[in-house]
Amino acid sequence: MGQNLNISYGGIIQSSHFGYNRPMRMLGIDYGSKRVGIALGESEHKMAFPKEVLPRTDDLVQKILELCLKEKVEGIVIGESRDFKGEENKIMKAVHALKENLENETGLPVFYQLEFLTSAEARRLQGKNDMLDASAAALILKSYFDKEIFIDQS
Repeated sequence: MGQNLNISYGGIIQSSHFGYNRPMRMLGIDYGSKRVGIALGESEHKMAFPKEVLPRTDDLVQKILELCLKEKVEGIVIGESRDFKGEENKIMKAVHALKENLENETGLPVFYQLEFLTSAEARRLQGKNDMLDASAAALILKSYFDKEIFIDQS
C-alpha cells in the first residue's frame, strides 16, 4: 500500500485517502522492544496526549485496531527510529512490519515521523513512570503536527 498524500492547510490535514478537508483524529505510536506507547491527538489543535502503554504481544495490531475504532482514529503516526548517522535502528524491521499490518488491518493511512530519543525526552520532562512510552508517543505525534505547521507556513 503506498503512502497517501498528506498536506496541512491551516490546521486541517488533507489526505488523498479521505478525499476531503477536515480535522483528523490521529494516533501516535512509540514502538519499543518490550512496550508500545500510544497517544491520541487532533490535527486541528496540534496537540497530542499520552493514552496508554501496551505490551508488545502477538495481539498488538488487534488492540490498536480496537482502540482506533473506539477513539474514531483516522490516521496513525509511527516513530521512525534512526541513529545519529541517519541509519535505521535495528527495531525498524519490526516497525515496518507493524506499519504494513496496520495499513492492511485498519485501512487507515499510516505515516512515519522521524524521532530521536523521545523516551529520553519524555523522561527528562516528567521523570520515569508507567506512562513514559505513551508520553514518548505523544512527543512523536506532536512532532508530526509541528512538521505540518512548518510545511503549511513555507
